[in-house]
Amino acid sequence: MLSAAINKFKSKEAVIGIVGLGYVGLPLMLRYNSIGYCVLGIDIDPVKVSKLNRGESYIEHIPCASVASARESGFSATTDFSRVAECDALILCVPTPLNKYREPDMSFVINTTDALKPYLRAGQIVSLESTTYPGTTEEELLPRVQEGGLKVGEDIFLVYSPEREDPGNPNFETRTIPKVIGGHTPTCLEVGIALYEQAIDQVVPVSSTKAAEMTKLLENIHRAVNIGLVNEMKTVADRMGIDIFEVVDAAATKPFGFTPYYPGPGLGGHCIPIDPFYLTWKAREYGLHTRFIELSGEVNQAMPEYVLGKLMDGLNDSGKALKGSRILVLGIAYKKNVDDMRESPSVEIMELIEAKGGVVAYSDPHVPMFPHMREHHFELNSEPLTSENLASFDAVVLATDHDKFDYALIESASKLIVDSRGKYRVPAPHIIRA
Repeated sequence: MLSAAINKFKSKEAVIGIVGLGYVGLPLMLRYNSIGYCVLGIDIDPVKVSKLNRGESYIEHIPCASVASARESGFSATTDFSRVAECDALILCVPTPLNKYREPDMSFVINTTDALKPYLRAGQIVSLESTTYPGTTEEELLPRVQEGGLKVGEDIFLVYSPEREDPGNPNFETRTIPKVIGGHTPTCLEVGIALYEQAIDQVVPVSSTKAAEMTKLLENIHRAVNIGLVNEMKTVADRMGIDIFEVVDAAATKPFGFTPYYPGPGLGGHCIPIDPFYLTWKAREYGLHTRFIELSGEVNQAMPEYVLGKLMDGLNDSGKALKGSRILVLGIAYKKNVDDMRESPSVEIMELIEAKGGVVAYSDPHVPMFPHMREHHFELNSEPLTSENLASFDAVVLATDHDKFDYALIESASKLIVDSRGKYRVPAPHIIRA
């Protein structure tokens, strides 16, 4: 069974099943399709499936032409989980959000695995890519995969290989980002390497699924902690009348021992604001309290309130209250030059403004209409950035610094600018650093 599975991947005779066709699954599908594999996409969202089968993309940085080309060369999408039996590899790319108590919500992983169970067969490999706490693969997937009598490591293979995607970064793509992988058994790891080494330039094997799960958390906690540090430094520097962006730029000239992180209005994306809480939750099972990680989370979560305070101060200096004022939020995606709205701090800023009685609007060249989200919704469309329109708002809040914004126009036409990204380095009476 082992050699047959490995040979099938190396000869590209295997059918690759991608379960979850979002920001992780869709690029992975395109990569496997481009190198000659037959790829089947499985998703519970019939709208996504219909669009993909029409050759359309629903992610800005993935062109429709790429999806259409994949369709022409054999890719198809389905909501029918019985087709799992056709696949030799099942790569799970499903969400792992937090619940309202900031505890891991494993329902997507568990429900997806339960949906696969009736159709699993000998010779398949199941790979979980969703970010999660150490032990998930062993505790949640292993018993479910073996429930029908298949023996993991002999009949069927189980691995964990954390997703690594950076939407909007032109320097990296799925192929060029090294892929960490851990297997439940040594034979699982062998098959996992055979699966991924065909599509990824560098595969990085580790000793277990737990080690691979912890690797992903360390990567993102490293960023969260350092961003928390620089956000706290921002508040200290501001109180002292020091430009934190100037300080970070100067510190970054040191050629060793320092990595520049820049402050902002909070954390966004599906990884950095969420992943640390997966480890803090699991650590409590071992009687440990991850104070350092949780403190950085508190600092980062406080940033939208900090921006709101700066906005209110700026309006007060102009003799205005936030209540009744018209506020334009510039950029609602969580990072520059993408359309990804997941966990965007801009949305929290909008909600805080509205809760204080402000009349909120937004402008984002990558998000023409405010999307339906699980926890947030505004009936708004993106405002055009013209001199007249900018001048009609009492203040604008620069929350996401897209390259497509005309910053000279924004500076000249706006009455008050609250800059949370350090885009305006030259001081001006109507610009407030936040």
